[in-house]
Amino acid sequence: MRLTNRQKHILACTIRHYIATAEPVGSKALAQGFNLSVSPATIRTCMGALEKSGFLYQPHTSAGRIPSDSGYRIYVDRLMAPSDTLGHQLGHMLTDQLKCEDASFEALLRDAAQILASISGYIALITMPQNRTTRLRHLQLMQIEAGQAMLIVVTDAYETQSILMELPQSEDQTLVDESNIERELQILSNFLNSKLRGRVLGELATLNWSELGREFAQYTDFVKTLLTQLNRRAQAPVPTPIMIRGLSEVLRQPEFSELQQVQMLLHLLEEEQEQLWPVIFELPSYPESKSQVKVRIGSENPLEPMRTCTLVCATYQQDNLPVGSVGILGPTRMIYENAIALVKAAANYLTDTLSQTA
Repeated sequence: MRLTNRQKHILACTIRHYIATAEPVGSKALAQGFNLSVSPATIRTCMGALEKSGFLYQPHTSAGRIPSDSGYRIYVDRLMAPSDTLGHQLGHMLTDQLKCEDASFEALLRDAAQILASISGYIALITMPQNRTTRLRHLQLMQIEAGQAMLIVVTDAYETQSILMELPQSEDQTLVDESNIERELQILSNFLNSKLRGRVLGELATLNWSELGREFAQYTDFVKTLLTQLNRRAQAPVPTPIMIRGLSEVLRQPEFSELQQVQMLLHLLEEEQEQLWPVIFELPSYPESKSQVKVRIGSENPLEPMRTCTLVCATYQQDNLPVGSVGILGPTRMIYENAIALVKAAANYLTDTLSQTA
């Protein structure tokens, strides 16, 4: 639906009033609390249109209206701006109160999560960083059987990985001459080692294919596919522990008054972190979106215990690669301006801290 400026303004005021009071909002309350310059009757008509469009709803007959998940989504995407002032305050506070050289990075994350929970009033979630700095020590291509080769990779931690690949065929669709395969695979292995040894696996650079020479032109697509698979494996995130703080604060919110709902959420946070982790740590789709704050509102969350909540999260980085995530989890009736600014500031702080300690 294309909202008019008046509808946008009334939707924003309704959401702000509901966030502040946790009570269904009526036209009279908006007329008294905000300078809308229109009558309560006009406000009622506008709220009725917003309800028909699914952005507001009435919890019961004759009650005021409260925002739906769709209403919050419009608000977050189009009607609000993060509080830069609060974000700067958190950044200064983290810098002043936390000293990485005085403690382990794990302890620093715990303290950062506590500060984030205290300032926001919501649950703070910070994942321990991935080990994204694994470097390639050696690789070897070897023939397994006709038409197949295996790449064996050894990392600087002496861990090994193997990738099975189909060898390329010649132009007449016959396999490469068996007598030359072993020699050519060894030359390719030497070439790849010279280009990739010591590199971080997640930062495999594009090779200068011209250096393969005409003799090995048939291997160009093979090597590209090989490196793509190796890079994909290197990028695959491995779940790490999650620092969780602020449970007692957020559970005082009226949205968590039902015992069963609270139990489901606590069970997820305490016992099912392997399900929670990929929701918090989500790799960006595009390089330019690495530091983007993501907001999942209510039903947008994939896990049932979170569908009355909003999750605001962003990744923090090391060597320009996402290694962990900072998040805030609270009721959908959260102060989005503050939550988004705080998460962004915390992620920026952790990124800067990792770069300084590298």
